[in-house]
Amino acid sequence: MTAIARPKNLWLGRWGFVLAATGSSVGLGNIWKFPYMTGEYGGGAFVMVYLVCIAAIGVPVMMTEIALGRRGRGSPVDAIRRVARESGRSGLWSGLGWMAMLCGFMILSFYVVVAGWAVSYLWKSLSGGLTADSVEGMAAIFGANNANPWNLGFWSTLVTVATMAIVGLGVQAGIERSVRWMMPGLVVMLVIMIVYAIFSGSFGAGVQFLFAFDPGKLTGQAILAAMGHAFFTLSLASGAILTYGAYLPAGQSIGRTTLMVAICDTLVALMAGLAIFPVIFANGMDPASGPGLIFMSLPLAFQQMPLGGVIETIFFLMLTVAALTSAISMIEATVAWLNESHGLSRARAAWGVGILLWIVSTLAMLSFNVGADWKLAGRHFFDWLDFLTSRFLMPLGGLGTALLAGFVLRRENLEEELGLPSAIHALWRFTIRYVCPVAIVMVFLDALGALNADFDWRWLAMVLALALLAEVVLARLTRRA
Repeated sequence: MTAIARPKNLWLGRWGFVLAATGSSVGLGNIWKFPYMTGEYGGGAFVMVYLVCIAAIGVPVMMTEIALGRRGRGSPVDAIRRVARESGRSGLWSGLGWMAMLCGFMILSFYVVVAGWAVSYLWKSLSGGLTADSVEGMAAIFGANNANPWNLGFWSTLVTVATMAIVGLGVQAGIERSVRWMMPGLVVMLVIMIVYAIFSGSFGAGVQFLFAFDPGKLTGQAILAAMGHAFFTLSLASGAILTYGAYLPAGQSIGRTTLMVAICDTLVALMAGLAIFPVIFANGMDPASGPGLIFMSLPLAFQQMPLGGVIETIFFLMLTVAALTSAISMIEATVAWLNESHGLSRARAAWGVGILLWIVSTLAMLSFNVGADWKLAGRHFFDWLDFLTSRFLMPLGGLGTALLAGFVLRRENLEEELGLPSAIHALWRFTIRYVCPVAIVMVFLDALGALNADFDWRWLAMVLALALLAEVVLARLTRRA
């Protein structure tokens, strides 16, 4: 532990952090988006590219955020300011922490609405409200669920209250105690669904969809999709991982812990695909139906299968758990900042933030009903929150973090904090200085529609090779000097 800050809160052990960080990463993106992307972009070939992107982009940035959090022992704002000043740099770098906190808050403002869908469908599955004869009928149920602001507002408010109640209890008594049963419970529910899918009659088709090795589908767009998802799936640049890293005990290996989180996140995503797609194929439905897969196609499929009602309830309970663990992580940075920098108690900070979150999320919720006509530049308030966070705040925050660690902070400080073997540290340093910034910029440009996905990737390889050469030459010159 460094001398620049005294930790107020710590995880009881490594698994507390691993479960919390995995819970932060696992959400709707794991349960629907990643499995679908895998099938769309080449199955096993896409998985291989994705794993390379996780190793080359996600893991280095995550290690960096954990190291910054543990070194600075505080909220994103406080931690980055402390590590910057420790290296003799301006405290203005704490702006990255402000950006991360704002990003996490904005994401949660629309995420609680999506989580409200999951909770409301859990209730419908228990009460028999998910009954229809067609996908169109399920679509009508989904539309009616959103059209009533009192109904949708109730469920999103319930998610907000549950989130703040857990966070308000503290790191150990609230967050860690909750994820210690929620994450294993989620895995158990996934296993039950996979066993069910094995006997659905189309398990082979689901496996084929996910893992068929088709390099022909690995276009430039597929590689960019893998790069983007590898970055965003680990909840990077939103303040969650950096804040959780501040609670990691000094003796725990950051490298091994990060790898465990990345592996767990990927396994959950693949397990979700093995659970969902056999059911979809068994009923002759379209696996490319987007969010409709979760709230329209799957309920109809479950309705037509033996024990479908039970599995349906398990599924939406699993989705609710995944949404709640993600929500907890997104707000923790702001609560930690109010608690540590302004002396508010955990409970008062949590409920104060919760009130503001409820107001903003209500505006996002109204985008689906009474505020459907409230648009700015063609986008609802809900869409603007999603657009600004995914297209701007997260890429810019990730880029800033990589540049801070790679070029601004003293090398020896991060070397001490990471505790990696010299060769592995050199690899991490090269990756965080060159590979990650280039990849994040490419994802950023692609998200803005400014990048041709079919460009010649050999140019990128050449740039990175030259950067590696420059790094080696610079290191040798430094040693001679």
